[in-house]
Amino acid sequence: MKKLIVALAANIVVLGAAQAQVGSAEMTNTYNPRPYVGVAVNAAKNQSSDDWKASPKVFAGYDINQNWGVELGYTRFDKEDFRTFNGIGPTTAQVRGSSSYVAAKYSMPINDRFSAYGKLGASYNDRKVSLAPFGDIHERDTGAYGALGVQYAINQNVSVVGEYERYGKDKYAGAKADALSVGLKYGF
Repeated sequence: MKKLIVALAANIVVLGAAQAQVGSAEMTNTYNPRPYVGVAVNAAKNQSSDDWKASPKVFAGYDINQNWGVELGYTRFDKEDFRTFNGIGPTTAQVRGSSSYVAAKYSMPINDRFSAYGKLGASYNDRKVSLAPFGDIHERDTGAYGALGVQYAINQNVSVVGEYERYGKDKYAGAKADALSVGLKYGF
């Protein structure tokens, strides 16, 4: 919990500095601050079954200016069945999880359609392993969140995004902390 508070405080400081720059940037730049929403397909390697699985991701954010913004998102990692040993003998187990994040975002335009960006913030991760006959084992943690991505503007409101994300530390079961995602972003 302390890590999450420190990460949120760091985001507030970064956003405060960005907000201070907005006033001077608006004098010379015609960029209008705007909110956005998006959906993506997130792919992560599953630690338990050693295969890749696609999962849904939703995100929303606010571009303060052309470079700075803030974003939050949620990824639900789909259920995965795997074989394991429960102390008595081989059995089938199931793992599922989710990760959410809040992050400061810095974008750097490459040309009028392409931009690259980085995000830094905090993530909350939840993994649940169902192991018969012992019940459920939960693993919850907060950690650092980071991402590197690119964005291609199809038109003024719609963009295609692709990114590499890191949700805290590796988990002992379920989706790894490293993920790749591709999606669509709609700016208002």
